[in-house]
Amino acid sequence: MQPAAWPEPDPLIAAAIAAKYRGRRPRPLAVLVRDRLGQWLDDEDFAASFGVRGRPGWSPSRLALVTVLQRAESLTDRQAAEAVRTRIDWQYLLGLALDDPGFDHTVLPEFRARVSEAGLERVALDRLLERLAADGLVKAGGKQRTDSTHVVAAVAALNRLELAGESVRAVLEALAAAHPDWLAGRVCVPDFTRRYGIPVTSWRPPLSEAKRDELAVAYARDGYALLEAVCDSSSPGWLQEIPAVDVLRRVLLQNYTRTVTGNGREVIRRREKEPEGDGLPPGHLRIASPYDTDARWGVKRDAFWLGYKLHISETCDDAPPCECAAGGGHDRDCARATFPNLITNAATTVATVTDIQMTGVIHGELAGRNLAPGRHYLDSGYLSAAVVVAALTTWGVALIGPLLADTSAQARAGHGYARADFTIDYDSQTVTCPQGKTSSSWTPCTQRGQAAAVATFSAADCGPCPARSQCTASGKKRRQLTVLPRDLAEAQAAARTAEKTIPFQADYARRAGVEGTMHQAASRGARRARYRGLPKTRLDHAYMAVALNLLRLEAYWTGTPLDRHRTSHLARLELGLAA
Repeated sequence: MQPAAWPEPDPLIAAAIAAKYRGRRPRPLAVLVRDRLGQWLDDEDFAASFGVRGRPGWSPSRLALVTVLQRAESLTDRQAAEAVRTRIDWQYLLGLALDDPGFDHTVLPEFRARVSEAGLERVALDRLLERLAADGLVKAGGKQRTDSTHVVAAVAALNRLELAGESVRAVLEALAAAHPDWLAGRVCVPDFTRRYGIPVTSWRPPLSEAKRDELAVAYARDGYALLEAVCDSSSPGWLQEIPAVDVLRRVLLQNYTRTVTGNGREVIRRREKEPEGDGLPPGHLRIASPYDTDARWGVKRDAFWLGYKLHISETCDDAPPCECAAGGGHDRDCARATFPNLITNAATTVATVTDIQMTGVIHGELAGRNLAPGRHYLDSGYLSAAVVVAALTTWGVALIGPLLADTSAQARAGHGYARADFTIDYDSQTVTCPQGKTSSSWTPCTQRGQAAAVATFSAADCGPCPARSQCTASGKKRRQLTVLPRDLAEAQAAARTAEKTIPFQADYARRAGVEGTMHQAASRGARRARYRGLPKTRLDHAYMAVALNLLRLEAYWTGTPLDRHRTSHLARLELGLAA
């Protein structure tokens, strides 16, 4: 790479743009970005993803711009490369001559691979936010809101039987391409072609459970045989470095057990959940597809998917005050009518990461950009008493949102003695139940990495208690209660009291606006990964965030009013008649 500044727009293209978009006709997004922001990306920002030798390639900062416009218009790589060659608004932004031949579409996937491997997927968003912070459109200490959504991986969802067969097929395909002569001497090609010549998802598996188990073991035997052949001393050593080989090894380890009996007989069995089986690895480690080893199965309420999870944070500050609305509407140039909410962070994780695990991570990323909010609006999935206290003490961020409700059986049922019905005395380390009995022990413990204590009542008190059925399950002889540390318990009580007040509910209503952002992101494919693997998916979401910000800035620059409150034609007629 040879860093260079963006060339000025070609005079012929600039004259054509001026002639085509004269007067009040709005200019295209690409033209507005060049005129309003100038050069906000530099080639030096991507230096870590390029070497110091070889033929110089296309400017990475301009390739980043192409990727952003590609996400804004939902274009394929071929369509984006063609737009660089034929569209004068894109050539105006990139500083290309009218007869510039552009580049081949394969340059774009190579650029994405280089940037994601170097960990530079957030550079474009960081630089845009720095530029907007200089204009006062984003700032630290303001108001922001965050929500998450599921992202379906760009691979087929496989069950465990299909996973085993497809993992073997992936190794066979890789070996047949890398060293066909070696493979032909190690396996019966016609036999393996019959079983693995086409994807295992293209035919229906046996209906009988016994037949499916038999087929699963057959897949495992073929897989173990391939691994033994690859690792044999007579085989080329570089075969073991093929990624598909390691994936197969991990899939077999996670889904099968292999033992040898006393008489030398090999026994292969499928792993099953404990306690009946040998146990399966936890979900965050379990490979779900040989073609995307980062994709995981996730669940959120009624949604169950294979892939990732996307967390989006955006500003939600109050628009600047104005006096023009007193006459029934905003003036054309009123900043309040077009004041944008801008995305400040896009965090992509595997599907097994919970929302509450990301609260501190999001604050750390925002603080790294000097954009940590003063008030952060979140739903209950991101919150707990410990998280609320930690955010305030560590980042100075006040978290606004309802805490998760009490999950005890009594609280869920709506009757009986829930945790809130007990009185806790931290000084004497005792808990008093609604019947006036005092706990017999107070045992410090750690739950989910957080200090706590378990208060246990005496069986002599709980056994004859007339309210025992309202307090404990039928099989338990006494009540045990988990007690949070004093500061967390006080913060939890204060938060749950505030949740019921009208001012809190009116303030928390601000969070609902993030649903529109999630819908806007979903309309541009955010809920379905375009690429395989977490690094490229994370890059795609970061560039999508840049694209959405530019689209919102376009509305701000052109004075297009934001439809914050969608009103039907009938409702507008009613308002007109009332006026």
